[in-house]
Amino acid sequence: MQRLSITDPDFETRFTNLVDARREIAQDVGHDVSDILARVKAKGDAALIDYTMRFDSHTLGEDLDGWRIAPGECAAAHAALDPDLRDALELAAQRIRAYHEAQLPADRDYTDEAGVRLGARWTPVDAAGLYVPGGRAAYPSSLLMNAIPARVAGVERLAIVTPTPRGEINPLVLAAAHIAGVDEIWRIGGAQAVAALAYGTDRIERVDVITGPGNAWVAEAKRQLFGVVGIDMVAGPSEILVIADGSNDASWIAADMLSQAEHDPSSQSILITDDAVFAEQVEDRIDAQCAMLSTRKTARESWDANGALIVVEHLDQAIPLANRLAAEHVELAVDDPEALMAGLRHAGSVFLGRMVPEAVGDYVAGPNHVLPTGRRARFASGLSVLDFMKRTSFIAMDRPALEAIGPAAVKLAHAEGLPAHAASIELRLKHGSRT
Repeated sequence: MQRLSITDPDFETRFTNLVDARREIAQDVGHDVSDILARVKAKGDAALIDYTMRFDSHTLGEDLDGWRIAPGECAAAHAALDPDLRDALELAAQRIRAYHEAQLPADRDYTDEAGVRLGARWTPVDAAGLYVPGGRAAYPSSLLMNAIPARVAGVERLAIVTPTPRGEINPLVLAAAHIAGVDEIWRIGGAQAVAALAYGTDRIERVDVITGPGNAWVAEAKRQLFGVVGIDMVAGPSEILVIADGSNDASWIAADMLSQAEHDPSSQSILITDDAVFAEQVEDRIDAQCAMLSTRKTARESWDANGALIVVEHLDQAIPLANRLAAEHVELAVDDPEALMAGLRHAGSVFLGRMVPEAVGDYVAGPNHVLPTGRRARFASGLSVLDFMKRTSFIAMDRPALEAIGPAAVKLAHAEGLPAHAASIELRLKHGSRT
């Protein structure tokens, strides 16, 4: 864990190193992933059978029941949930759906002063593939965050791929799939599952967009397949930046920091405060709380390797630092968070005030928790309905409209050395009897 003070003579160097540090797993997976993608493309289902046995100790077999989880299993898992837990999932789904329905874009259709009709129409992709991790990262909340925006966008076919080690799957994931109305759940994971969704196999139809979190192999597979399919993003380890003054309860802030540290040893938690004593209190509370967590091994490793406490002279200095970090989650635990937010340009999601822990955004607030990491918030946004839609522009004009703007296009075509472009317009201007 690093301790930095803005008054230190080497602060700029140390902070720059913090900003530039890469926390992705230091493994060269690119070659391995390329081999997996090529094999699935060439061998299809046979490759999936081999990889699933090798990595998940699960036999897919020849029967489709060994490959897919039936809708009835999802409905049964939903019905068997503890009522309070079922209500919690339903509330989360309701709020996620309402927030994303408000994101739906409007079509445009208008005629400009030249008489040219212009516009754009939004339509959903035909099919989306959702990757749902298994093992330690089996999160039903992520399924809701990916599937519900796709449904809101109007996607007709939702196909989930998820590893089922030894054939087992988290019943909460099945219940969430039932709530979201997922069409297909396939018992495959890893880079091979991403390849199956992108290329298609005899059993699995290809999709147009693939979203959802995964390990380094899954992220690399998505990166290599971008262009064959659309993807949401190449996500890295989770991160949180908390900007807090000394009026906060140190235990609250410590818990917020640990909420990200417990995700993965590569996760990062950073506190910026104008109170050095408060920073020490938070550090003490982190030590005490971490020792009591069932996830303490992961949280401790993350905090020790990637955590940071940064002391500034006044909180206005925190915002330029936050913009350089461009963190996935930013909490503004101060009296007037709006004043700080006004200068905050780069963040995946912002949590305003002392009573808004980042964790509430992971589950029930409504905005999507699939967010850009690794400073990608400088140029990327969180998952939305737009990731499952595309915009098609259209143009309509009559002869007077073409006469108004066509000559300029002719000049530009000739200037670019493209005479056929120019001719396609000139012929209509010269011989415009057809409508």
